[in-house]
Amino acid sequence: MLDSRLLRNDPEAVAQALARRGFDFDAAGYAALDERRKTLQTRAEELQAERNRRSKDIGRAKGAGEDIEPLKQAVAGLGAELEQARQSLEAVQSEQEAIRAGMPNLPDDDMPDGADEQDNPEVRRWGTPAVFEFEVRDHMQIGEALEGIDSAAAARITGARFTVMRGQIAHLHRALIGLMLDTHVAAGYTELNVPYIVNAKSLQGTGQLPKFGDDLFRLAEPADYYLIPTAEVPVTNLVADQIVDADQLPLRYVAHTPCFRSEAGSAGRDVRGMIRQHQFEKVEMINIVHPDQSEAMLESMVASAEGLLQALELPYRVVDLCGGDIGFAAARTFDIEVWLPSQNTYREISSCSNTRDFQARRMGARFRDPDGGKPRLLNTLNGSGLAVGRTLVALLENHQQADGSVRVPEALRRYMGGIERIDHA
Repeated sequence: MLDSRLLRNDPEAVAQALARRGFDFDAAGYAALDERRKTLQTRAEELQAERNRRSKDIGRAKGAGEDIEPLKQAVAGLGAELEQARQSLEAVQSEQEAIRAGMPNLPDDDMPDGADEQDNPEVRRWGTPAVFEFEVRDHMQIGEALEGIDSAAAARITGARFTVMRGQIAHLHRALIGLMLDTHVAAGYTELNVPYIVNAKSLQGTGQLPKFGDDLFRLAEPADYYLIPTAEVPVTNLVADQIVDADQLPLRYVAHTPCFRSEAGSAGRDVRGMIRQHQFEKVEMINIVHPDQSEAMLESMVASAEGLLQALELPYRVVDLCGGDIGFAAARTFDIEVWLPSQNTYREISSCSNTRDFQARRMGARFRDPDGGKPRLLNTLNGSGLAVGRTLVALLENHQQADGSVRVPEALRRYMGGIERIDHA
């Protein structure tokens, strides 16, 4: 959520910044609404002061034996007027809060401009896509031939965009999770196990609500509960409504969870296969930091995700998300896209974002410096390290062999019982 003081003092600057990300903020309309708020607030304060003054007059008149009935009637009239002013003020404040809740984060100054993902500048590449001397198969063809991926069974159990994994493919999926968690823990992250169900307040804190409600799976009872779209929600909310001592920072967490998304806005895209599922798994990095640590931590997160892809021998590229493609809560985002031979292109496998104090303001997450003083807002960052299903897809496709087997990278072999290839059962 944006700072109300910034919106009040310089709405035009906010409008110009948000225009870089394609968001149309009515600065004049908000300024007019804020003028009405100030008028109502002043009127409510005046009425309250007048009511207090006349209440004291009643006490003095009563002590002097005077008739206080006219004074009581006057105070009652002021009370009714004051209640109306307060209700009007609350209505305007609620309208302002709704506007702020629907406004995305301000982009960093060095975020690139652009309309959509086609305008994301490439930062760097690593690895060279393999040249295959046979017809390249996609991950579904590979997995089905190895009797390890069964979308038909999942469709019978649930429906489209779900997958059943078996045997060595299921083991490979689990091995990837183990490698990711162990790598991040060795780098200083604290592993967490968190709830897979959260309440609406937690989703509002990280920015999924109210704007993206249609992309969430909501439980029928209790109605305030949702399946998590990412571990970012429960992990980041660990500091909601908290004041953290500065000497505890940074807080660096990693969690493996399933993720649930209805993908309401992506009909027709990647329906076949494991690229876009309603249920998938991620290993998520969350960093909760002092504002001075924010930019360096974003770079560290990207490097951590890159290190995993290098260990898995998967070619990738890093792109800097432009204004038309950056997420709602992010001020700056770097995506890592892995090479998929079957599609002859790079596809997102990790997204690392700095939200600055946007989420912290929504959550009431603050820290206090050692020398005391007024608590300040934390900075929060999140990043995939990595999306497990998409990593599995990339591994099957990039390490496929002519005989239908899949080579297991050296970094994974200790998690796979030492096997070097996944072959037919």
